[in-house]
Amino acid sequence: MRPEVSVIIPAYNRCAMLLEAIDSVLAQSTPAFELIVIDDGSTDGTAEHLARLAETIRMKIDRIDHRGPAAARNRGVAIARAPLIAFLDSDDLWSPTKLERQLAFMRDNPGCAISQTNEIWIRNGRRVNPGHRHRKRAGDIFIDSLRTCLIAMSSVMIRTDLFRSFGGFDELMTAAEDYDLWLRILIDHEAGLLDEPLVTRRGGHPDQTSATTPALDRFRILALAKLLADDRLSPARRTSVVEVLAEKCRIYAGGLRRRGRIDEARLYESVAEQARGWDTRAAPEIGCTVKAMRSMIREIPHEC
Repeated sequence: MRPEVSVIIPAYNRCAMLLEAIDSVLAQSTPAFELIVIDDGSTDGTAEHLARLAETIRMKIDRIDHRGPAAARNRGVAIARAPLIAFLDSDDLWSPTKLERQLAFMRDNPGCAISQTNEIWIRNGRRVNPGHRHRKRAGDIFIDSLRTCLIAMSSVMIRTDLFRSFGGFDELMTAAEDYDLWLRILIDHEAGLLDEPLVTRRGGHPDQTSATTPALDRFRILALAKLLADDRLSPARRTSVVEVLAEKCRIYAGGLRRRGRIDEARLYESVAEQARGWDTRAAPEIGCTVKAMRSMIREIPHEC
């Protein structure tokens, strides 16, 4: 029987936490899911543990060369069979009723293309309260999401066709790939919210992306520049994107100058200066800037 939702877990060198995440999926109160684990080239014994686990439970396992979570999640969606996708990061956990409650929410709201639940935040083993800027709400959250990513990966459920129509996550982006995709989707889709804490988000460990990837804002700047080449933006949305892009460019350029990376700083300063003149007719110019940013991200190690 075709599953209602495909659960996709990307995994890289987090064997113990991964097995706990898998257990939280297997404990779900509904059986209407398929479980897909993508091993992103782990070297810590993950492959062997998954192979043994697959002897006792039904799950799909695929292994790719290490390319980052965006590529791993995209691979999971490529082999998914269900009309809905739910992502779970390997360091997070689900409440036993997470899928059942969210599937019911999506059935009750057939016009909803993407939804999420609320979360419990754990930092270094202790529960913490998210700041006001991280608090979730339903509806049109595009402008609010420009400064802070307001859709959490482990809480999201998205219609498979929609995900595929946007081309999935940008695989160059080793960070902020979720911020990038959610913004592209939120241009013309509202977000649903099941206001129940059905996900436990575990942070503070040293291998988190925020700890291992320096200068995360360079990826957010790239995502914002890409948005300005999108002709779906209304004038009001475009103005908001420009404002946040210029702000982030100025801050990031200042850090580059302090570290003597003058050529890079000039690129981001130029983007901040030119952004207000960008409109849909300037798409080729924006495209050239995006290409330059991609080249810098790919070729130059950042330490800001």
